[in-house]
Amino acid sequence: MTTPRRVVFARVGLIYLASRVVTTLFVLLAAHLSGPASRYGENPTLGTLSMGWDAQWYWVVAVDGYPTDLPRGTDGVVEQNAWAFMPIYPWIARAFSVVLGGNYPSAAIIVSLVAGYGACLALYALLRSQIGERATVWAVLFFATGPLAALFQLGYAEALFLLWLLLALVCVQRRRYGPLYLLIPLMGYTRPGVLAFALMLAGWGIWRWWNRRRDPLATPEIIHIVVLGLYGAAVGLSWPVIAGVVTGEPSAYLETELAWRRDWVGAEESFVPVSGFVQASMVWFGLWGLPPALGPVGVALLVAAAVYALGFSRWVRRVGVVARLWSASYLVYLLLVFFPQSSIFRLLLPIAPAAAALAVPRSLPWRVGVLVGGAGLQVIWILMMYASGNTYWQIP
Repeated sequence: MTTPRRVVFARVGLIYLASRVVTTLFVLLAAHLSGPASRYGENPTLGTLSMGWDAQWYWVVAVDGYPTDLPRGTDGVVEQNAWAFMPIYPWIARAFSVVLGGNYPSAAIIVSLVAGYGACLALYALLRSQIGERATVWAVLFFATGPLAALFQLGYAEALFLLWLLLALVCVQRRRYGPLYLLIPLMGYTRPGVLAFALMLAGWGIWRWWNRRRDPLATPEIIHIVVLGLYGAAVGLSWPVIAGVVTGEPSAYLETELAWRRDWVGAEESFVPVSGFVQASMVWFGLWGLPPALGPVGVALLVAAAVYALGFSRWVRRVGVVARLWSASYLVYLLLVFFPQSSIFRLLLPIAPAAAALAVPRSLPWRVGVLVGGAGLQVIWILMMYASGNTYWQIP
């Protein structure tokens, strides 16, 4: 039996509203505990915390746009700058700020809040046919109150990206490819990750072809999958081209992204896929007092665990092929391009469709335990990143 839309909107809305109240209390606690050693000083406001860290960069993009001349240090190496941040979120927030008298911070937070609610509805739509009504409601509850749920009310682009992404996954699952021609550029210019979506479409095409005898694959669908995959790749690769054209430096975007990595490993001459994870693992193992040479072994074990979870876990298999293909593609994308820092937790939020497997077991104690555990990790994350955030490993 299908639940009426108004009931779904109300049910998800109540979950989301209650979750935002809880998160607000956690942020208020962080403001209360913030001291002189914190990046924010004593007694920061909710607005100050909500616009901290990368939210400042989106504000820069909204107000000043992108530099035509890349900032460089005394050594001539490119420094951190706005080209690392995509324009859709700050542009939408700035446009909405006109209604608020030019108050960009308030507009940015409202955009995140609305997008987060939309993302919860899209997640519900993605999972309902896969894991059932009750488990889906629990999955939405975990999503809205989980460890990174504060991002639904911060000046970050994550909530908006999740909205586009989950809507796109619903379209793929339901084989409605038309809207993807709009959703793909919206994803691609909100935050990095659309290349992973293109990879997912390749996997989806292979899976549909492999199963074509029991699930016929029509020619129009083949055309859509191939064209959309190439389209997604083109969108994903276009931002470095745009940055290069505007600045006159072909490597502008790559050098900008590497600026964040250089703070950890020093100057780099070039980007090598997977090297970020290898280098970071050695750095982190050294910081933890472990032999740095064991770092790559740790990475290999994490990869093996992800392969097992996405390929063989009966809980994860329940969330459906689309959710699993996306999560696998996104993890491959991160492995290829990312340098794991404390922000790795934030960057893992897009695998929420696979994480919904935590809602599959029907045991009430299990589900309550996951809920409490997620909320507990959320308050720890908020306190670490905002109440006491003052060093390189406390960056959300």
